[in-house]
Amino acid sequence: MANILQWFPRTTAPFIANAPMFGFADAGLATAVTKAGGFGFIGGGFDFRSESTQLLGLDTQLVDARSILGLTDSSPLPLGVGFITFQPDGIIDNAIPILQKHRVGAVWLSFPRADTDHLPIIKAIQKAQGSSDWDTKIFVQVGTIKAAEEALKQGVDVLVVQGADAGGHQWAQCASLISLLPEIRDLLSKAQDTTTAILAAGGIVDERGLCCCSRLRWVVPHLIAGADGIVMGTRFVATSECPAPSAIKQTIVSGRDGGASTVKSIRHDVFQSTDLFPRQYDGRAIIGVNYEDSRDGVSDEEIIRRYNAAKEAGEHQRRTVWAGASIGSINAVVSVEHVVQSTQQGVKVILGRLNTGF
Repeated sequence: MANILQWFPRTTAPFIANAPMFGFADAGLATAVTKAGGFGFIGGGFDFRSESTQLLGLDTQLVDARSILGLTDSSPLPLGVGFITFQPDGIIDNAIPILQKHRVGAVWLSFPRADTDHLPIIKAIQKAQGSSDWDTKIFVQVGTIKAAEEALKQGVDVLVVQGADAGGHQWAQCASLISLLPEIRDLLSKAQDTTTAILAAGGIVDERGLCCCSRLRWVVPHLIAGADGIVMGTRFVATSECPAPSAIKQTIVSGRDGGASTVKSIRHDVFQSTDLFPRQYDGRAIIGVNYEDSRDGVSDEEIIRRYNAAKEAGEHQRRTVWAGASIGSINAVVSVEHVVQSTQQGVKVILGRLNTGF
């Protein structure tokens, strides 16, 4: 059995990671997750050219993370970096050396143009590990059975299984975790794969989502739904350590009935001129002013003009608020430590009820 807690000894059970949300998952958020007993990820971006400001910023973020955690330059860094890979040119030559220099504990790859595109990146990471004192685990985000099958062939360490309730970018045609997780777990069972770990992502904001998705074999072996741990994204945006604007956090906190108040669409990117993702992906966001304007017949050009005008004025009311379908269960902006530890404590309460027959 893969034991993700042994791979990352600073983590506590159950395993909780934050999604590497580019722009929001910075050194402050990632280190707070790690210090709370979870595993933190920094969003590394999608531009891997030699002149990329994203890579320059990542290098700075990793230096800051080491300082925040009080680690020497020679110590491994107990957090990970996530990359968006649909434009992979330069990632091997320009991004991997930064990860190797800082000896990050994990590399998360997501959203390739084709599932096979990750193979040369994975091989390059493995080669870099073999030539230096760098031990890292490779996470690959998947949203379909086909993507999971390809990732398993490539020898990844962790499958991050993303369901349709997730906030932000995801597979346009996908299933919820309740059906996707068991089928992917079956893939591993049929292959007698005991080394690959599975994390559940998409619509999880507290211990209830964790218990629905996790195998929890460390306490209750008969609860076998599929995952060895969880990833939360939207829940970590609404924390005091996240650098998201307060207006975005309050929009999430005030949200209700996520099945009706959020929607999966490529339109969210179109409205703010960030429509870069291949068409097999879309994104879930809160239905806001831009989306309502579009439904009322306002042209894309006019919506983009209105968005740009609001942005120049420093206003956030037209900014896309990526959020999952479980926003109705997020009721306050709290600390990262509170999110991690209350979720872990909540699991123990639920298991106590199971042990007493409710």
